[in-house]
Order: sequence, then structure tokens, then C-alpha cells
Amino acid sequence: MQILQKRAITLLEIMIVIFLIGLIGGVMGYNMKGSLEKGKAFKTEQAINQIRDILLLEYANGGDLTAIANNPKIFLENSGLVKDVDALLKDGWGQPFKIVKQEEPTLIKVSSHEYDNYKDRVKAKEEKAAKASETQDTNNAQTTTKKT
Repeated sequence: MQILQKRAITLLEIMIVIFLIGLIGGVMGYNMKGSLEKGKAFKTEQAINQIRDILLLEYANGGDLTAIANNPKIFLENSGLVKDVDALLKDGWGQPFKIVKQEEPTLIKVSSHEYDNYKDRVKAKEEKAAKASETQDTNNAQTTTKKT
């Protein structure tokens, strides 16, 4: 007669599985950070365009440009085009937009300090990558020249 033996999971095996789950979760969390920043930037871009367009419509309907720039919340509420005005007036990072009267061509400028910082970080990262690529190309060219 054959006796069936059950094999139990050892503590070491459980610890290895938990470590691997933690490692995978950490990598995913690190990668998600960049996606979250891109999402905040996208939300901010869309909100800037929407606010500017609605306020320009209010100006086209005979509103005073200075009053519109000084009290955008009132004009956004009166337009009937926005469900949650308070949420729209904040960027993806939860900071309020700066809305100012401006001369031609756009008349109203909507900006976000956090969005400007994000664009600066992205630009610096792109410049750094381009510089690194340029340095690598120069090194490859020098290596090729030395071999010949």
C-alpha cells in the first residue's frame, strides 16, 4: 500500500513569494508615477483650453474682458457649459489657475504654475537625453575611426 505524503509550503517559500510580489509592486508603482504626471498634465491642458474657450465665448456675447478675467467663476457658472466650476478652475495638481487679461491674439491667458514646472522638467529631461545620445554618437564615431 502506498502512503500519500502531503508536501507543506515552507516558510522560506512563502517569504520568497512575498518578496517577489513586493518587488513587482514596487516596479509598477515607480512606472506609474510618470503616467500619473502625464495624466495631470493632460487634464491641465484640457482645462486650460476649455476655460479659455468658454471665457472667450462670454466675451463674444458682450461681456467685459476685465470683469471676465477678474471673476471667471461667475462667467463659467453663467455659461451653463460647466458642471463643476470649482473643479475646472484647478489644474491636475489641485492648484488654481491664473487667469489674466491679455492683449491680442488670445485676449485671455490661462496658466498653471505646476504645469509650467512640469513642462520645464520634461524639456530638461529631453535635452539631457539628446545630449547623452549626442555624446554616445561622438564616442561611437571616435571608436570607429580608431579601428580603421
